[in-house]
Amino acid sequence: MQLEHEIALLSQFEHENIVRYIGTEMDESNLYIFIEFVTKGSLLSLYRRYKLRDSQVSAYTRQILNGLKYLHDRNIVHRDIKCANILVDANGSVKVADFGLAKAIKLNDVKSCQGTAFWMAPEVVKGKVKGYGLPADIWSLGCTVLEMLTGHIPYHPMECISAMFRIGKGELPPVPDSLSRDARDFILQCLKVNPDDRPTAAQLLDHKFVQRSFSQSSGSASPYTMRRG
Repeated sequence: MQLEHEIALLSQFEHENIVRYIGTEMDESNLYIFIEFVTKGSLLSLYRRYKLRDSQVSAYTRQILNGLKYLHDRNIVHRDIKCANILVDANGSVKVADFGLAKAIKLNDVKSCQGTAFWMAPEVVKGKVKGYGLPADIWSLGCTVLEMLTGHIPYHPMECISAMFRIGKGELPPVPDSLSRDARDFILQCLKVNPDDRPTAAQLLDHKFVQRSFSQSSGSASPYTMRRG
């Protein structure tokens, strides 16, 4: 059922920053899902091999935001934004993938605690109480940008249960002072504990941190011009 749900969502999407669905085939025992081949793996594998520069993270973040805006304009919350679910092509373009937990919503009607613990927003951890909606993806995006810039998952090196306890209490993951001022401000805008205080994806596209990459070509974000860190 979850696979059918993912296929149904994927088949609706047509955006340069969303992984493209091609089709399905079925034999006697297997269901095959064909999606666009994105050659260089995920942002997770990328930052494990290279130290990402601020300007490259800026360019990647802008593209992720474009994909999120496309989803949010259709009232779809992804619910599992993290580097492992963002795929990278050789030219530096990125595509949001893995829609197994994505859900079409009406207001804040989602109440299941779904996602990956370290990237969950406080309202997701406490979802059964008030529910949550699109701003949950914005919190996860802030954690994802932090992940790219530090090379560690948010709340590193805590155990999963400890991290969820802190998230539920509204405690932010550590945001190093060593990050650039624009990067820190972008992350902290995303990590507002009250979801109503978080900017939308459309608003974040105007933030200084991602505006710097707007005039650059997508090739400038390619990791293959980088030196190994």
